[in-house]
Amino acid sequence: MTSLILGRGDSGSIADPFGRLGGAAWKTLTDVRFAVLQIIVIAFFGVLGTMIKQLDAFAVHDPATYQTQMAQIAARYDPLTILGVHVGPAMVGAFQALGLFEIFNAPWFAVLLMLLVVSIIVCTLDRTPRLWRSVHVVHAVQPPPFYDLSLGQRASFEAVAFDPQALAADLRRRRFKVRRQTDQAGVTHLYADRNQYFKLATLITHTGLILFLLGGAVTGAFGFETVIFVGDGQTAPVQPVGTPDNLLIKNMGFQAPRRADGSFEDFRTDLAVYQGGKEIARQVIRVNSPLSVAGFVFHQNTFGPAEDLTIRDSAGALVWQGPVIMEGQAQGQPQGFLTIPGSNVGLFAVLEQPSSSASSGAQSYQGSLATPGPTLTILGVTPGTDGTTQPLFAGQIGLGQPTDPAQTAGYAITWTAASAFSGMVVKHDPGQPIIWLAYVCLILGLALTFYFPRRRVWARFEPDPAPRAEAERPDSASGLQAGGTLRLAMLADRYVDAGREFGSLLDSVAERTGRFPERSTAGHA
Repeated sequence: MTSLILGRGDSGSIADPFGRLGGAAWKTLTDVRFAVLQIIVIAFFGVLGTMIKQLDAFAVHDPATYQTQMAQIAARYDPLTILGVHVGPAMVGAFQALGLFEIFNAPWFAVLLMLLVVSIIVCTLDRTPRLWRSVHVVHAVQPPPFYDLSLGQRASFEAVAFDPQALAADLRRRRFKVRRQTDQAGVTHLYADRNQYFKLATLITHTGLILFLLGGAVTGAFGFETVIFVGDGQTAPVQPVGTPDNLLIKNMGFQAPRRADGSFEDFRTDLAVYQGGKEIARQVIRVNSPLSVAGFVFHQNTFGPAEDLTIRDSAGALVWQGPVIMEGQAQGQPQGFLTIPGSNVGLFAVLEQPSSSASSGAQSYQGSLATPGPTLTILGVTPGTDGTTQPLFAGQIGLGQPTDPAQTAGYAITWTAASAFSGMVVKHDPGQPIIWLAYVCLILGLALTFYFPRRRVWARFEPDPAPRAEAERPDSASGLQAGGTLRLAMLADRYVDAGREFGSLLDSVAERTGRFPERSTAGHA
């Protein structure tokens, strides 16, 4: 009894609501209006993402960078007023809560893209059987109403001698595939098809769209992007320490030569990449000459000053020897930070330059050695009990001058050289091959659709039913049939100038038969 109840197809069955729900979902996903709505929504947020300052992709996974970039965004939008009302801070808070500063990395944006992928897949599955039938199943025999002159691209030749072989040869010269059939009433039918299966190219285009969105999803889920600053001779891990098969990069040498007018001619880094303790690649990278290895791409992105320091503890032991990356700014001057190894002491360093040579950005360090009097302001801090930082010492040193350990918490700090750091964007994009395949599918599908549209021609010859003399009957040698009506029809995709092509075919038939056709006016200029 239970099985009978569950198996019923009436409105009282348990399975019926799920069937209706599935049917409604399928109908919605195949609805063109729903697809247009999805595209409009995604395009809206896409435009919004280009108008509103967005967080870098790597900032989403780096709390420190996230806070820094959010502070920059707040400083940008906080002064905003509308109709005299100060709305900047409230807008920043609302946009942050809604994820509008990270639209392209937001989970809800990924859901929108995945819904579009599902819609495209469902539409493709729904359309494929009908599309296949439309190109594979052809009907050479058409009834007389199909040739009605009130329809577009129709023509009729009356009392005409008809040579089906000549018409078939003419159509083949026009790159049509021709089929011939004669019915029991003696009516001869010709069907010609050009680019019959190219209509299926729309499936290639749909596949490209699916792959494009899928590639973006793979990149978003498994891709990696970060910015790494590395001083001369310095080594840095590409991914977090502990990542299996992690890569190490080493700045073997950075150069930023100047032109005679003082502008930078180029900036480049001699970059070495290591994995498992072995060098696996080395290349001089530039802005437009990245290094690709092990699925990662290293792009030269920026550069700036780095100050080489030597630090010894109170026992004289060397605790640090290397560059301090001056990636920050303090009152317009380059600033860097270092946690002294083996301690909880943080060291801020600010490069002070005379006003005659000071400039913003990475250019300021280039002339620091040639300009008399550059100094390095240092500030030592320790964490306080209340979570804040407490100053420990402060001072200024010149190039080559050590500090007095008694004044710097027992540390002897020497500024040994002014150098530079290289900043590079590191990307790992597993979705890139999928996206390239998507581009190929999109271009191929569109090219086949636009440049190879389908054309079809039907011909129907009805012999004159009146008795004919033997000489007037069909010539078995030539295939000529006289004394009948020849009807022609053509259907073509919208990208074809059907009127011109059909007219050319009619001119060819008229030249052979010596008759002029009666042609439809619909769709004919």
